[in-house]
Amino acid sequence: MAKRRKLASGDLATNRRARHKYELLDRIECGIELRGSEVKSLRDGKAQIGDAYAAVEDGEVWLRGAYIPPYAPAAADNHDPERPRKLLLHRYEIERLIGQSQRRGLTLIPLRLYFKGPRAKVELALARGKDQRDRRREIRDRDLQREVDRELRDRRR
Repeated sequence: MAKRRKLASGDLATNRRARHKYELLDRIECGIELRGSEVKSLRDGKAQIGDAYAAVEDGEVWLRGAYIPPYAPAAADNHDPERPRKLLLHRYEIERLIGQSQRRGLTLIPLRLYFKGPRAKVELALARGKDQRDRRREIRDRDLQREVDRELRDRRR
């Protein structure tokens, strides 16, 4: 069995690839409308949001592509694992997201899914896709910074 990566405390699922694939501009916390079997399944901690995205439709924000596995004890009343889920935001937040995503060609990406008290929350980010060369430049800059830090550390000794 594959070893599962340890999540930050309280996190149910994280989208680790988002920081690599996208330039994250703005973050927003929102609630998520769930069914009972989905909440129970989330508490088991096996959700996946790697391929998920959020879309604004008819003045509402929907989370699509998120996978919350079926809850085994709720056999008859189970949910569809990949159904679209409504995200709960204030009207002014939705209008701001609509304006920014349409005007600047941005997309909404879920970064993490977690519980805050008894409520499930999703952290969304307004993101712009990176080019392949942007990714390469970022890796090169990170490597250069690591070398500079290593040199400074060696000089202090």
